Amino acid sequence: MTEPPQPPNPSGYGHLPGPPQPGYGFPPQQGENPYAQQPQQPPQPQPQGPYGQQLQGGPYGQQLAGGYGFPPQPPHMPPGAPGFPGMPPAPPAGPKKKLGVLIAAAVAGVLVLGTGGYFLLSGDDKRNDKVIGEDTTPPPVDDKASPSASVDKGDGSGNGGEEEQDLNAGRKQGEDKVLWLKTSTINGPGGGVDSKGQWIVGDTVVKTVWKSVTGYGVKDGKEKWTLALPAEICGVTDMTADGKTVVMYKNGESDGADCNMMRLIDLKAGKEGWTKEVPKEGLFDIMTSPDLALTGDALVVNRTGTVSAFKVSTGDKLFDNKREEGCRPTDFVAMNGKMLSVATCQDVDKTVQVMDADPATGKNTWIYKLPKGFDVKNVYSLDPIVLDLGNEAKERSIVVLGPDGKQRATVSGEGTFPVGCGGLFSFNRSLQSCGSSYVDANTLYLPTKADIGKPNEVVAFDLGTGKVKWRTPAGEGRTLTPLKAAGGKVVVYREAESDKGGEVLTIPAAGGTPTAVLRNPSGAAAPVESSFYSPNVDYVDGRLFISASHLKAENKSEKFLMVFGK
Repeated sequence: MTEPPQPPNPSGYGHLPGPPQPGYGFPPQQGENPYAQQPQQPPQPQPQGPYGQQLQGGPYGQQLAGGYGFPPQPPHMPPGAPGFPGMPPAPPAGPKKKLGVLIAAAVAGVLVLGTGGYFLLSGDDKRNDKVIGEDTTPPPVDDKASPSASVDKGDGSGNGGEEEQDLNAGRKQGEDKVLWLKTSTINGPGGGVDSKGQWIVGDTVVKTVWKSVTGYGVKDGKEKWTLALPAEICGVTDMTADGKTVVMYKNGESDGADCNMMRLIDLKAGKEGWTKEVPKEGLFDIMTSPDLALTGDALVVNRTGTVSAFKVSTGDKLFDNKREEGCRPTDFVAMNGKMLSVATCQDVDKTVQVMDADPATGKNTWIYKLPKGFDVKNVYSLDPIVLDLGNEAKERSIVVLGPDGKQRATVSGEGTFPVGCGGLFSFNRSLQSCGSSYVDANTLYLPTKADIGKPNEVVAFDLGTGKVKWRTPAGEGRTLTPLKAAGGKVVVYREAESDKGGEVLTIPAAGGTPTAVLRNPSGAAAPVESSFYSPNVDYVDGRLFISASHLKAENKSEKFLMVFGK
C-alpha cells in the first residue's frame, strides 16, 4: 500500500479551484453600496463602553478588546460552532493566493483504498472573488415598525432595566428589527463563566449560564422559568423531538471536581427530570470536559478514550466501550436516529476504523478501515455518512460511505476549508459537525475559511459525484456561515460588521440567487451584533437568535442574548 505523498500545504486546509458564482443582487442602502469595502481609517483613541470594553465609535459592546478574557479572535472557524467576530475595518482584499490541499480529483498523488481513492491537490488560484452585484430597486418601506427594542440591563433573568437604548435607531428602508436584547451581570470566577448551548422550542428560547438554565419568551425576552443546578454546567447537547435535553454539571465547587453529573430537563415545561452520575469505567476515566451526543432515546458521553451511553428517558445505562479484544471504540457520533463509532486498533500501525453502531447496544454490523496514519477529523452527516479524514502530514480527504460502510465517493473541489471543531484556542474535541457545515439529502454545504477583511464562500458539493454544484461568495470583506439545511435549501448567516447589520439568506440546493429573508438593522444595532465573541446562532420561525458562549462575569453588564425579527 502506497502512503499518501507529502502535500505542499502546511496548514491542513483544502485548496479547491473554480470561479465564483454571480452575486446576490441586493439593493443598495440609500445611495451607498452596502457591500463595498471601506478604506482603512487611521487609528483613533478607543472610548470605553458600559461593560468596560473598548468601542469603535458606537454606544454598545462594539469590537471587544480581547473578547471575553480570551486571546484576540483567530481567523474564522467552522462548527460548530462558529464564531462571528466583529472585526475592525480591513484594507480592501487583494488577489487570493490559496494553499494546496488534499480533497480532490487528480493531481499529485493517490492512495487507493477499496473502491475509492484519497487524492492530493495542489495549486495556485490567481482569481479574485467578485463583489456581489447590486439591484437599484429601492427596498420596501416598513410603515408599521414595532416598538423599538431596548436594552435589558439585568442579570439575564430580568424584564427591563434602568437604562435603555433604542437599538433600532438609524434603521434604514427594508431593514428588519431588533426584537430585544438581554444582558447579564454576574460576579463569577476569574476566568469568567460559560454560557453553553442554545435551544429554541416553541415560544421559548433556553440558555445556560454558569450554574443555571433559563427560558425566555421569544417575542419579548421575558423570563418564563429558571432552574438552578448544584454546580457549574460543563456539558450540553441537542434536544429530543419532544423538547427534552440532558445537561452535565460538576460534582462539586472545587477546581478538581469531576464533570460527571447528568440531569434531564424538559425545555418546554422548564422542569427537571432524573439525575444520574456517570460511573467511572476505569482507572484512567478522566471526567473533565465530556462531549455529549444525542439521537432518539440514546445519549452518548464521550471523554478521552472512554465512552458510556444512557437512555434519555430514564438515565439508565445502555452500554460502554469496554472490549477485551479487537479494536476499542474511543468516540461515538450520534445524530438523526443513527450512531457511528471510531475505534483505534492496537496493531503496529495503530489503524483507525469506523463502524456503525446500534444506539441501544453499541454493536456494529460493518467496518470501514482508514489507510495508515489517517484519523477521523470531523463527521458531517450519518445519512449519508460523510467523513473528513486527515493525518499528521496534513493530508486530507472527505469521503462518502454508503449504508453498508463502503466508500462510494470522494469530495473534490477548490477552496480553503477549515477542519474540525473549535478555533485556535478551543479545546473542543467533538467529531460532530460544529454548526457551520451541513448535509441535506445528497448535498454537502461547506464554508471556506474566512480571513480577516476578505470574503469567504459557501460551496455546495454533490455527494453522488463528489463534485462542486455551486459556490456563493459573501462579497467584499464579509463572511457567510451556514446555519441549517433542510427542505431543499440551505439557510446562511451573512455576518454583521460594525457599520452593517447581518443578514439571513436562503439558497436553493440546486443553486441560484440567494434570497434575503431577514436583514438586520444597521445604525445602533450593528456594532452590538458584530461584537459577540464566538456566539451561538440559530434561525427559527423567522427569528434570528445570537447569544454569548462565554461571559467575563466581572460584576458588570454584558450583552448576552440578542433576537432579530420582522
